[in-house]
Amino acid sequence: MLKRIKTLFLDNLFVIAVAITIAIIFLSLLKLPSTGVDVKNIDKAYHSIAYFVLALTWLFSFYKKPNKKYIIVICCILFGIIIEVLQSTLTIYRTGDYKDVLANSLGVLLALFIFNFFFKKKYIN
Repeated sequence: MLKRIKTLFLDNLFVIAVAITIAIIFLSLLKLPSTGVDVKNIDKAYHSIAYFVLALTWLFSFYKKPNKKYIIVICCILFGIIIEVLQSTLTIYRTGDYKDVLANSLGVLLALFIFNFFFKKKYIN
């Protein structure tokens, strides 16, 4: 049973990565209701977690092509920058912030570190 789940998961990683990308676009550009929680800079943690998951799913979806991992990392960082610019230009209820870009990039780089840690035996750079 676990082998079937693993196969299903690995066969659909690209679809999952695309779905996460679309979800981040919508969550970043839509007006979200207030949660009532007022912790200073908690959104930076949310950014890091979201972009960690984004980068990790894209890295795993191309894990058989290890020479693409740095391209994926650059694309995820650029995606975060583009989203912040779109928040500033397309919406009146969101603002772009360089601290969000840093949090996004930190999440992406952490995903690369974790990916390299798990695959260091398989793929030597």
